[in-house]
Amino acid sequence: ELFKALIAYDRRWKDKGGVSKGMRILITNDDGIDSEGIRLLERVALQFSDDVWVVAPDGERSGAGHAISISHPIRIRKRDDRHFAVQGTPTDCALLGIHELIAGKQPDVVLSGVNRGPNLAEDVTYSGTCSAAMEGAVLGIPAIALSQFYRYQGQLHWPTAERYAPVVLEQLLNMDWQHGQFVNVNFPECRPEDVKGIRVTRLGLRPGGSFRPVGRVDERHVPYWWIKINFPDGGHELENDLQAIRDNEVSVTPLRLDMTDYHGMERLRTLF
Repeated sequence: ELFKALIAYDRRWKDKGGVSKGMRILITNDDGIDSEGIRLLERVALQFSDDVWVVAPDGERSGAGHAISISHPIRIRKRDDRHFAVQGTPTDCALLGIHELIAGKQPDVVLSGVNRGPNLAEDVTYSGTCSAAMEGAVLGIPAIALSQFYRYQGQLHWPTAERYAPVVLEQLLNMDWQHGQFVNVNFPECRPEDVKGIRVTRLGLRPGGSFRPVGRVDERHVPYWWIKINFPDGGHELENDLQAIRDNEVSVTPLRLDMTDYHGMERLRTLF
């Protein structure tokens, strides 16, 4: 089925004869406007439209979550007519791109990434990449976060993201989107030819302890801390995103802004 999808994508691309003139695409990320992943995503987006805009942080903002800058001004440097470097968070970038920096109509879709590293399971709650997509969903704009899995000091398989991002986007951009919905995509840590498939997943859940403060002392004998990332093993159920990546599959996870625990509501009603 995966190879049928690739062949079908290639045929549709040839039939289209190039780009779709009507779709306006906003690209952002949390790794910064000069990162390799955002350049990759722009190349992919230009396969679908010639109306592509990049509004991204001026440096890395990994782990920024859904933060917005409300206590200090946001400075912007215009690189050219469609590229803007923002001294702010990924969410700031989404807001500025949607409301201020793109002339005329709003974007039809927000693409965030391609992130250098995974955004799986509870990563979504910390991720600036996912939060920029979330802001698109808040404003009723279809939004997709994309990440390339890799381990520290491991090999980054950017060709895997470049090969499969168009296949995934071809389907998602033609999907019937609902307000408050966004999609989280992760590409596995393997070569393109070793990808086993594309799996629709739910968020996994690792055991607690992925992030731990580690103390150090500087040369002036002043203590400081790093937040160490050490993902524990977990989430082996077939339907979740962690297992899909272990199986060398592309993970596609639909998410919603509504984080209500509906089963928990029923339990709480017995108490109140």
